[in-house]
Amino acid sequence: MSTQDKDVVELLLKQHEHIRSLFAAVQSAKGATKQEKFEELRRFLAVHETAEELVTHPNARTAEGGNEVVDARLEEETESKKVLAELDGMSAEDAGFEAKFAELRSSVLTHAKAEEQQEFPLLRASNDERMLDKMAQAVRAAEAIAPTHPHPSAGSSMTTNLMAGPLASVIDRTRDVVNKVMT
Repeated sequence: MSTQDKDVVELLLKQHEHIRSLFAAVQSAKGATKQEKFEELRRFLAVHETAEELVTHPNARTAEGGNEVVDARLEEETESKKVLAELDGMSAEDAGFEAKFAELRSSVLTHAKAEEQQEFPLLRASNDERMLDKMAQAVRAAEAIAPTHPHPSAGSSMTTNLMAGPLASVIDRTRDVVNKVMT
């Protein structure tokens, strides 16, 4: 594992690039491939946001000005989760999919840019290398058990995620397996 893979900011920047590439893949795909790419994006976004809510947001709050930055990011995440949940019930072939997908793309990419410009500098300024490495490990651990579908009604607080996340994860992963078998 390289140093880049250990540092939480570098890990999240790499994940943001992956999210951008997944959006592009969904946009350029057709038919069943478009649906598959969207499912991959949906899973990745749900897991990524849960990990941030459990690990990086609470840490960023401890920095000067961190509460305001994190509160704004959580509002963005909640809005994105709502749009993602609407898309989660649609087929990529549905008439309203493209417009709703464009809304999601704009929302998520704006959110990622805000994290990169406002929250990630707080994480770097208020943590040493050892802590940044520990947070990367914690992000990976959270992602391993995070829900794979959006749950906007559950909220975005760390407490809610810790209480509802494991149950939602089991339900989501069971649903994913059943859907895969049935298709």
